[in-house]
Amino acid sequence: MKSYEIPKPDHDRDFLEHVILKLLEHPLYKPLELRSKLAEFWFRLVLLLAMALPMLILYASSTLGLILSKALDFPLAWLGYIVMSSFGLASVLSLWAGQIVNRIGSRIGLISLFVIIALAFMLMITAQSINGLLAAAALCGITQALANPVTNLLITEQVAPAKRAGVIGLKQSGVQVSALVAGFILPGVALHYGWQIALGLIIPVALLLALTTPLIAPKKIPAPPKSFLLPLPNSLLAGLMSVQFCVGLGLSAFVTFLPSFASHQGLSHALAGSLIAVFGAMGIVSRIVLTPLGAKMRDESYLLLGLCFIAAISVAVTMQANPYNQWPLWAGAIGVGLTAVATNAIAMSMLVRDNSFGVVAVASGFVSVAFFGGFATGAPLYSYVTHFNSPFPLGWLSVIGVFLIACRLAIGLASVRYRHRVEVQQVAELTALRNEMAVMNERLNQVINVQA
Repeated sequence: MKSYEIPKPDHDRDFLEHVILKLLEHPLYKPLELRSKLAEFWFRLVLLLAMALPMLILYASSTLGLILSKALDFPLAWLGYIVMSSFGLASVLSLWAGQIVNRIGSRIGLISLFVIIALAFMLMITAQSINGLLAAAALCGITQALANPVTNLLITEQVAPAKRAGVIGLKQSGVQVSALVAGFILPGVALHYGWQIALGLIIPVALLLALTTPLIAPKKIPAPPKSFLLPLPNSLLAGLMSVQFCVGLGLSAFVTFLPSFASHQGLSHALAGSLIAVFGAMGIVSRIVLTPLGAKMRDESYLLLGLCFIAAISVAVTMQANPYNQWPLWAGAIGVGLTAVATNAIAMSMLVRDNSFGVVAVASGFVSVAFFGGFATGAPLYSYVTHFNSPFPLGWLSVIGVFLIACRLAIGLASVRYRHRVEVQQVAELTALRNEMAVMNERLNQVINVQA
């Protein structure tokens, strides 16, 4: 068998980077052709899990919140800071994540994502205090910023244009898959074997995905250097960002503290975790159904308005739960999952359909910053409002208020888009009139020249 030698590194290249790149060129890591059903299945599974694993920190902190707070001896209200640590970093990195992925390529980007996930969960299961959880959450924030750019790039490289829409829809549902796992699997494992075992199950999965990534991802194609300077968002994009920020605020607080609220109403840990699983399942349905519906509308802003309003009503229903009346918990999880979750996918669809928001890649980064920024601050603000010594209703009223503010902002966005359409139409009509006058003037000159 022919041995595989690692050539000496160039003087201008870091030795460790050189060795890693050469190892990944080994025949063992030759990318699979996506022709066989098995190869295509594994390709799609990797994409799905690349979106699911980075978000698992959010849902795991929610479903295992009571267990973690008792085991590591910290107030339950501090769960909000775990979410802030993760999504705060993700919101900052999202602005440049696309450019970073373009420079390192899909293979290195995806391997990095899975390795960082493994390191984050190793840190979580060895944590002796909340500080370890905060550090692990920050690592997950890096992967949250990388997830969309690296998976989109891989789809562009490996999937035929006619099939890309379906693959993108599948991989976007990974976010809700993480909610299903966190709600149905993690609480049961944690209660029977301990929370370290439950979270530790993620580590071998992430490492396996990292090792097999070279089989589905091509070698890096060098990208031309690009500036990291970003333009400021226009008024349309700023309006959409404001709606997404408020939605992120409301979703963060709702998802983080719903299981804790349910436990206070007499639900067992397992059933409280199942609320998040139901929320995730409804999120999958809403993205599949509502995103194409929004694409058929002239202005999706009104759909955002309706969804945010129904989400506010759903939170109000959740507030009515008590130890003797628990159905509002399930109704609230279903209602918010079917509405607020879909707004992010609809927002991304708006960016693709309407170039008035700006360049799609840049505009997507700005919307992600707003959404992640809302997620980063929503749960801590909920904790601050209630101080967790006050009854839950004060926090839920704040969430309702945030969703209603999102409704008002959606109305403003619809107004700005209408004015913009009118201006564009007027410019188009004026341009057409000028062109017509130019043609008439040219014909008149021709007539004059003929008569002369």
